[in-house]
This record gives sequence, C-alpha cells and structure tokens, in this order.
Amino acid sequence: MKSGFVSIVGRPNVGKSTLLNTIIGHKIAIVSEKPQTTRTRIQGIHTCEKGQIIFIDTPGIHKPKHRLGEYMVKVSTRSIREVDIIYYMTDVTRPFGGGEQFILSQLKEATVPVFLLVNKIDLVNEDKVQEYVQSFVNHMRFAEIIPLSATKGINTDFLLEKTFNGLPEGPLYYPEEDLTDQPLPFIVAELIREKALMLTRDEVPHSLAVEVEELTRQPGGKVYLRAVIYTERDSQKGIIIGRNGQMLKTIGAQSRHDIEQMLQAPVYLDLWVKVKKNWRDNENNLNQLGFRG
Repeated sequence: MKSGFVSIVGRPNVGKSTLLNTIIGHKIAIVSEKPQTTRTRIQGIHTCEKGQIIFIDTPGIHKPKHRLGEYMVKVSTRSIREVDIIYYMTDVTRPFGGGEQFILSQLKEATVPVFLLVNKIDLVNEDKVQEYVQSFVNHMRFAEIIPLSATKGINTDFLLEKTFNGLPEGPLYYPEEDLTDQPLPFIVAELIREKALMLTRDEVPHSLAVEVEELTRQPGGKVYLRAVIYTERDSQKGIIIGRNGQMLKTIGAQSRHDIEQMLQAPVYLDLWVKVKKNWRDNENNLNQLGFRG
C-alpha cells in the first residue's frame, strides 16, 4: 500500500481548491473567482485500494500586504518542505510572469518530486499548452508534466496514478471514511464565507472572516448554528446586511442549504454581522479566528 502527503502550490486563483474538491469528490475547500480565497492549510484525504493520499491545499503564493497575507505565504512556502510530492499548479490562460518565476525559485530548493500541473486546458488549443509548458521547462526540470482541467476532471485519474507511483509504501494515516482533517465548525464557517464572497462580488474585498460560535444538535435531530461574519469597516457591514436585511437573508439561505446537505439534517442558522476594524493586521484577532503561524 502506498501513502503520503502532497502539497498543492501555485499563484492565487489557478484552481487549487477546485482540483482538491474534484479529487476528494466533496466540497472540502471553498471556491471563488476572487484570488486568495484559501487562507489556511486544508487537508483533503483520498483513500482507495492503492493506498492513501493526504492533499494539502495551500493559499496562493503572492506578495503580502498585511499580516494575514504574511501568514498565508508562510503556510504555502512551509508546505513545500513537509511533503512527499509537490503539485505546482498553473493556469494556461494566464501569462507566464514574475509570480511564476518567484515560485519556481522556491521550488528549485525542493528535495522531493515536483509535478507541473497545467490547468484549464479545456479553454485553449494544444499548441498553446505546449508553448506554455515550455516557459516552465526553460527554468526547471519536473518529475511529471500533466495538462488537466480541474473543473471537468480531465486527466485527474492519470494524475492520481502518477502520484501513487511516486509515493513510498506506508500506512493509512487516517480512517478510510475520513475526507478531511478540518473540524466541522471550520468547514461550516468556510461555506458561509464562500456565499458571502459570491453574493457580494466586487463590493466587498477579502476583508471577511466567519467564526462559528455555537454548533449543537437539538432533540429531534435539528442543528442549531450561530455564526458571525466579521468585516473591517461599517460600510462593508452595511453591504453584507443589505437593504432591509435582504443580502444577509440570502447569504443565510444559501449557506443553510449547503450545510444541511453536508450534515444531512435540518439547520437553524443564526447569522450575525460585526465589525472588527483592521482585523487582518491584528495579531490577537488573527489568533482568535484561527490564523496561527
């Protein structure tokens, strides 16, 4: 039996979380069109007859502008040193530039195999893919080069086959039924944050955080869930609440739908909005919200 750890690194918004969710078969990491959606190290677990792969979905490597950004980059770069294989995920629709060169400079120090994953091949022709791959090959040698589409699942089975071939023999680190190591409140909070990001679009930047304050099962099987959406400014709070509270109601309704599907139980969602000014640059607030370097 093969088992081991695989880190998924790359620039923000190249499809790392989408790939993880596709492989696991469930929504473990939230997905948004906005960059830097993933903020912390999320482990997804794939178990089959060949063995077990523990995937680490990391925040996108970028130039940080606040303490939260510094934490995110630290999580990503640290993961390069703690795994058996590294997936370097790229987006073939975006030009090769300084961001890619910076990540490559980090990966050249890796002592484990690095797979180059070229995502979104369903959106371009084969010549474009070959030209794009050459930009990376000119800078570094890769153990494997795998064009794929995380959204459509193209070549993901081939990727898993190559990954198992490169992993050492080992035990199951987690029970077969486990899909992630993240606690339930974290996953619930992320589902709520996903809906808030999706529904507010460009009106609210990535200054949102969600904290689950209570999650309890009540008699009869119903789940009571109280959560708080934090913003950095009063104006952002107004956008999240919306006119006559309509935006918050919509966020709550869509979040509750996903949470009920995941828990297979009816949910009463008690959703609040509060302001934590400049929380992304406050060490105490980051610790409270689970961002511990």
